[in-house]
Amino acid sequence: MLFSRAGTYPPGAARLDSDAFSPNTAAGACPECHGLGRVHRTSEELLVPDPSLSVREGAIEAWPGAWQGKNLRDVLDALGYDVDRPWRELEQRDRDWILFTDEQPVVTVHPVRTHRIQRPYQGTYMSARRYVMYTFADSRSQTLRARAERFLTAEPCPVCGGSRLRPEALAVTFGGRTIAELAGLPLSALARVLDSAASAPDGPDGSEAARVLTGDLLARIAVVTELGLGYLSLDRTTPTLSSGELQRLRLATQLRSGLFGVVYVLDEPSAGLHPADTEALLVVLGRLKAAGNSVFVVEHHLDVVRSADWLVDVGPHAASTGGRVLHSGPPAGLAGVAESATRRFLFGHEPAAPREVRTPSGLLRLNGVERHNVRGVDAEFPLGVFTAVTGVSGSGKSTLVGQVLAGVLADGTNTGAEPGAVAGCASAEGLEAVERLVQVDQRPIGRTPRSNLATYTGLFDVVRKLFAGTKEARTRGYKAGRFSFNVAGGRCETCQGEGFVSVELLFLPSTYTPCPDCHGARYNPETLEVTFQGLSIAGVLDLTVEAAAGFFADTPAAVRSLRALLDVGLGYLRLGQPATELSGGEAQRIKLASELQRTRRGHTVYLLDEPTNRAHPADVEVLMRQLHGLVDQGHTVVVVEYDMAVVAGADWVIDLGPGGGDEGGRIVAAGPPAEVAEAPGSRTAPYLARELRPAV
Repeated sequence: MLFSRAGTYPPGAARLDSDAFSPNTAAGACPECHGLGRVHRTSEELLVPDPSLSVREGAIEAWPGAWQGKNLRDVLDALGYDVDRPWRELEQRDRDWILFTDEQPVVTVHPVRTHRIQRPYQGTYMSARRYVMYTFADSRSQTLRARAERFLTAEPCPVCGGSRLRPEALAVTFGGRTIAELAGLPLSALARVLDSAASAPDGPDGSEAARVLTGDLLARIAVVTELGLGYLSLDRTTPTLSSGELQRLRLATQLRSGLFGVVYVLDEPSAGLHPADTEALLVVLGRLKAAGNSVFVVEHHLDVVRSADWLVDVGPHAASTGGRVLHSGPPAGLAGVAESATRRFLFGHEPAAPREVRTPSGLLRLNGVERHNVRGVDAEFPLGVFTAVTGVSGSGKSTLVGQVLAGVLADGTNTGAEPGAVAGCASAEGLEAVERLVQVDQRPIGRTPRSNLATYTGLFDVVRKLFAGTKEARTRGYKAGRFSFNVAGGRCETCQGEGFVSVELLFLPSTYTPCPDCHGARYNPETLEVTFQGLSIAGVLDLTVEAAAGFFADTPAAVRSLRALLDVGLGYLRLGQPATELSGGEAQRIKLASELQRTRRGHTVYLLDEPTNRAHPADVEVLMRQLHGLVDQGHTVVVVEYDMAVVAGADWVIDLGPGGGDEGGRIVAAGPPAEVAEAPGSRTAPYLARELRPAV
């Protein structure tokens, strides 16, 4: 709207309306890439990876397999092309036509019938490029689309340069910049440009329309910036945003809505936030309350809990040992509830005994890190110690650790190769001391309900073998596969082992209900008749980790997996709990537990991204004992972390910043926690100093 009302137009150009500046409309989308900003192309090298093969031998790897590929080869043969000659020996014009033509000639295949030859048929030719592009764009099969993508490269659109807009829209400027250039600026920088352009006394950018529109835009940007998101740009796609960033953006829209009498329910709004950003969040939540709304939050961050007017504490523990309301009232009242696990953290528990200072066993140095907003940085990671990498949101922590450091270590430990530009690092030193990399992130352990805690950790294999070994199972001839809900035989066929069925509703979204036959058990009645120590296979999957540890106490293979899960504070989860019901923090701890149960050899570097995310302080203590135990065994642990209790207990701290986006990407301070707590210019320092103060 700003560009259509107040932009600077080229002489003689027709005025454009607001739709012309949106890549999501026909009026504004670039005609070449259709508003996507990128185009997909292919090449002979991608389509034919081995030119020594003939077409009949499968030189054109991009073509489909089985009978479809054979049909295309037969059609090509009927068209008169030599399908038995090595690809590299064919004429270039023939190779180009075979791979890239848009023609679709129809010919008769097998015109002469001979013994054991199929009857003639009319075959239609489709070039390799046409097949790949069609499959990638229109196929409903994710597998086929993924295969087609292997033969494509994505590059910025040559017409719009990735801006997604028509040339006419890019010819209009405001403040000397196109809408694409402004959309690529961090919001904090965009605010400065808009304010400067609209306040200029001369020119169309300083018109009354510009002042009115930019005033509204600046007010919107101010709210987002206040929530610590000033480093984001308008063209940032939502799939690249974290759940915490998305939640704060939604909060920003509510602040501008002017609504009152609304009940806002937020689930862990401080997840993934630096303490400085959490303070800004509390200000925003206070404004929602002051506007006449009610704000309910599920929260573990103690600063948020302390700021509440009313506190509901549930416990005393998790799963079957929890579920009771221990306190409901002002926060101060929790001090008298002895059962509460939250009480000792909320009211100033005694600091842990000082940990013995560890001496690094070596040093891993990254020289010339260049990726995203981390530019020209030299970073040192001591080996054999616990390192915490911190900084405000968007400061470059995940880039430095999760991408560059992980990429360098993956290159060095897996291939022995020197890291290069692909890893975002000019050179690295000290790789010879690292024998193995374990990267534990917060990606889901599975994307369907069929993946669960037991299947991911390998525990389910042990359980199925135990059931197959029972007398009843042997009598019936049941093997271990009978007790899998993913294959036919033992599962309930009504729900295909899902435990629930989809119910289609007229004019409403589909909903799910427990299977009417197995009632959520996932198995057929015959399979459920087989029991182990009094429980069916469905009953075992319904056990919590804590209960299962006692149930399988005499099964060493099961105990090892269950003990690892207990050690990372996941005793409350059910063995059959679907992966789709797990938080990112729980998924990360499950991955860590899977790693802990393995035999560890050689020096390993463990990289974790916010392992305490969405965890209660009591669970954080349990998890930290395990991570420090790995360091005590001679390994290296590097965590990206916001929890100041974790940072204070580290051996070494690397603080990035000072801000987010273009204002971050530098190492502000590095050293022991006490030194970083005194670093000038560090936004982490005052919060770390406050955490360390009780220990002084």
